[in-house]
Amino acid sequence: MPQTETPGTEVALRPRLRWWTELPLILLVYGCYSAGRLLARGDVTSAVDHGLAILRIEKALHLNAEHPLNRLFTREPWLGVPADFWYASLHYLVTPAILVWLFHARARHYRAARTWLMTSTFLGLIGFTLLPTCPPRLLSAGHGFVDTMAQYSSYGWWGGAASAPRGMGGMTNQYAAMPSLHVGWALWCGVMLWRYGGTRLTKVLGVGYPLVTALVVMGTANHYLLDAVAGVAAMGVGLLLAPRVMRAVDLLRTRPARRAAPAADGTGSPIVSAGCQTSAGERIPRQRESRLDPAAGPDASPADVGEETPTPAR
Repeated sequence: MPQTETPGTEVALRPRLRWWTELPLILLVYGCYSAGRLLARGDVTSAVDHGLAILRIEKALHLNAEHPLNRLFTREPWLGVPADFWYASLHYLVTPAILVWLFHARARHYRAARTWLMTSTFLGLIGFTLLPTCPPRLLSAGHGFVDTMAQYSSYGWWGGAASAPRGMGGMTNQYAAMPSLHVGWALWCGVMLWRYGGTRLTKVLGVGYPLVTALVVMGTANHYLLDAVAGVAAMGVGLLLAPRVMRAVDLLRTRPARRAAPAADGTGSPIVSAGCQTSAGERIPRQRESRLDPAAGPDASPADVGEETPTPAR
């Protein structure tokens, strides 16, 4: 016999995502990210020490991608100027655009993709807080780096303070270099384009966008190579954590509904339909004999008596 479902215990349907709830959520996460960058302004001496430590590690590993790229961007304005525009603007434009595209065109994948991005962003914020790092462009000139954002500031809206608009440099944390979320977000965008774009062009963009972003952040002297690697690692950890985050959110959503499930008989016990499910107060047949005892109270019913009394033989 098919079993019926106890009212109030069925799994709640996942609510449909709406843009007027998604937009405030995304703005809240980005606001926390921006505020965290400001609050995480560590001691300048420690930030410089961390930056120099990264350079020493890269030297020990025979890695030196930053210097040749920075010299190239400094010497060739036709490369340096577009790279500065790329660094200052595209992560503000491409990432939200892909979120909107997923929301409208790939809705079934949107929630997982959004959760991955947000989880990784919070991991990056933890990195900014625990490890304030001086970017290459802010090291002393003896280390051989040139701040291309300052060199080409007359071409754009930014001043000498990273990618901040002129006069707003004090509102940014210039020591939030580790990990590079420019690279992390670009990697996320690339994966979305590769997996859900559906055309050869989107696959090319999916590979090219994060690769060019990695070259840009190093060539403009805003990040070390290990910053870019850490950005990729943060996205990897975020990808692993995202399913657990979604399950935790679903659990929090369904728990109040289960607690508020209405009682069917007014006594708090669930309905048993056609005897196919066992209610909280149900007893096995051998235990029902005790209901015939006058001390058993109102639990004993004619139905129980007829059920347990044998029919006399004729």
